[in-house]
Amino acid sequence: MSTLLPISVLVSGSGTNLQAILDAARVGSLPVRVVSVISDQPDAYGLTRAAKAGVPGLVLEATGGMHRQEYDQALGALLGESDPGLVVLAGFMRILGAGLVRDWEGRMLNVHPSLLPAYRGLHTHRRVLEAGESHHGTSVHFVTEELDGGPLIAQAKLDIGPEDTEQTLNARVQALEHRMYPAVIRWFAQDRLRMTDGRVELDGVRLEEPVTRGEEAWLRSSAE
Repeated sequence: MSTLLPISVLVSGSGTNLQAILDAARVGSLPVRVVSVISDQPDAYGLTRAAKAGVPGLVLEATGGMHRQEYDQALGALLGESDPGLVVLAGFMRILGAGLVRDWEGRMLNVHPSLLPAYRGLHTHRRVLEAGESHHGTSVHFVTEELDGGPLIAQAKLDIGPEDTEQTLNARVQALEHRMYPAVIRWFAQDRLRMTDGRVELDGVRLEEPVTRGEEAWLRSSAE
């Protein structure tokens, strides 16, 4: 039986991507073991999802007067106690400092709801609609010191229709993330994916661009 990769998942909200990871791990399509779920929000529903799955849920709030460096040190200590092989950001809304990111370089992933490098930051669905874009999507990347700027691993692309709203785009993008994010984590757990000298390698080949698939391809994809 292959060894399961221990991972820690960081959340701030409802944790739908966390649930997708937990579900995939439960049915055996994702060879990981979630060893901790950490949130900066004590009422995050992601903590409830963790409890239902029997996973330790930890809260680390940024109390009044706490500097970012102090928070990062405390978060780094929690991660050190969990000792994951991979840290997965799944809707974690705090910006991590350079020191913490360097400590986990090549072992920290993030998913962002846009086709990076376009539309970094918040409110991506609203912004793409206001800009009149014809395409939208989501990206998974290694985390670096540059906000939403780490090396891209995979992207899911969708066409924006005239009927789309912020709400419909959010639902469509999340459905893609729930397929793509576990797939990328699976690549890492299978030792197929790594970051070397700031570049992404998949199956020993350096990627010149992220693995990109359309909406239908990701939604019908199975374990790889």
